[in-house]
Amino acid sequence: MFSKLRPLLFKIDPEKAHNLAIQSLKFNLVSNIFDENNNDPIFKTKIFGKELDNPIGMAAGFDKNAEVYNPLFRLGFGFVEVGTITPLKQYGNSKPRVFRLVEDQALINRLGFNNHGADTVLDRIQSNKKLGLLGINIGPNKDSVDRLNDYLVGLKTFHQVADYITINISSPNTENLRNFHEETKLQELLKSILREKDNLKSKVPIAVKISPDIDENQINLISEILLENQIKMIIVSNTSESSRNDLKDIQKHQKGGLSGKPIEIKSNILINKFYKILNGKIKIIGVGGVDSGKAAYDKFLAGADLIQLYTGMVFKGPNIAGIIKKDLKDLLLRDGVKNYTEIIGNK
Repeated sequence: MFSKLRPLLFKIDPEKAHNLAIQSLKFNLVSNIFDENNNDPIFKTKIFGKELDNPIGMAAGFDKNAEVYNPLFRLGFGFVEVGTITPLKQYGNSKPRVFRLVEDQALINRLGFNNHGADTVLDRIQSNKKLGLLGINIGPNKDSVDRLNDYLVGLKTFHQVADYITINISSPNTENLRNFHEETKLQELLKSILREKDNLKSKVPIAVKISPDIDENQINLISEILLENQIKMIIVSNTSESSRNDLKDIQKHQKGGLSGKPIEIKSNILINKFYKILNGKIKIIGVGGVDSGKAAYDKFLAGADLIQLYTGMVFKGPNIAGIIKKDLKDLLLRDGVKNYTEIIGNK
């Protein structure tokens, strides 16, 4: 049905279409009719001591304001990450700020952390009991005079309701945010997070979401810093500011972060490099170009423990989690695998 509706939906401005999708999920207008593999043992896994039905997650950016995480669980996602959420409400960058690259099965966005603010989102989560594992992605306000403190505000606000908190240092749409990848700034940020966790007596696991545009030297350095600061998970990766040369769509030079199929291989290579260094000491969520069972399979082979998607749902529709599970199961059974975790890192 989605394939028939897609040409009509793609005539609508991408951000308006996204808002329409949020409203549809809010009112339960989207049903999970293709998930034949709900609760299949081949997909079961455990993260942070909690059982997951499957390792397919919704990436941050889709449910920015924690409005539809439960409908997303009902659509078959094993976990959901909401945000990015900043301490104060902000509009984000000026419109238009989302672009569909249909020929490339990609998006470019320069949204800029548009969200309702931490207090509003906290109230919403407290009012809607989560049906599954919920991650909360936090970042600083655009005009903040103390960005490091903004992360601490996010931690203090959400540590009691989140199953994990993601420190987003990798969006290309907040000026100079990626400077936190630098050694001294990343150390200072993560040590501050660790101290604040101790002050709060909080056990909430911390994830760090990184850029796909880092160089070889940064991979080793970031790995060392994450291990030193007891980070539990790394998300590889956010959207890319580069990777435009082979794109076909006329909008390929729009400013912003590129997501979807064009960054799939780049993401997989980066996942594998982190996997070899981290050696199972830090969990890896693989993101970038996941839109099929084969794409998911390749992420696991590269070393991802879990995967996330967003752009894939834009192009393949709301039942994508069920479709991925069906195709992924066929690939796993073909290889005689009893649980997907057996193939992690077998590239």
